Amino acid sequence: MRNGATYLERSLGDLLDDVGAPTPTPGSGSVAALVVALAAAVVGMAARMSRSVWDEAGGSAAQAETLRLRAAELAYVDAARYEQALEMRAAPSQDRPERRDFALGRAFAKAAEPPLEIVQAAADVALLACEVAQRCDPAVRADAAAAASLAAGAAGAAAELVAVNLTALEGDQRVGLARRLADEAADEARRALGST
Repeated sequence: MRNGATYLERSLGDLLDDVGAPTPTPGSGSVAALVVALAAAVVGMAARMSRSVWDEAGGSAAQAETLRLRAAELAYVDAARYEQALEMRAAPSQDRPERRDFALGRAFAKAAEPPLEIVQAAADVALLACEVAQRCDPAVRADAAAAASLAAGAAGAAAELVAVNLTALEGDQRVGLARRLADEAADEARRALGST
């Protein structure tokens, strides 16, 4: 596994090889985070290209950059946390079964935190993309709407990972939160697509 900066420093081909390798990390959580980062980059581009027609475009571009950096870092954090949980599950333990189960539950609950943050970032990107799509230069409106769709797809994927990682914790509110945020992102994507 590589740190977040290295993910961004790798060639796309090498990154695709890493994801496709027969190892559990980087996996779909990291991919979802990178999709969110790419969507935020597209939103930033659309905002920057709209400065001549939209006074607040610079502020939206800055927001998009902040979201891009946040999502890119989550690609590494997601892989690291999930890898830690898998290592704990694979390691031999002399604890009583109930103590081991408790420790494993905590490790996987901790592994669910980055996907929830990815869902939150994706929802933020979808919301910003919708706003940009409604105000930007018409030449890049479809790009902003497409970015909203990409963010919504990543939000849905990450929400599923939250649910999977928290299966041992029945009724965990984070599952509901993740699904609500993913639904909100999907709503924003539909609104953005409607503006094209």
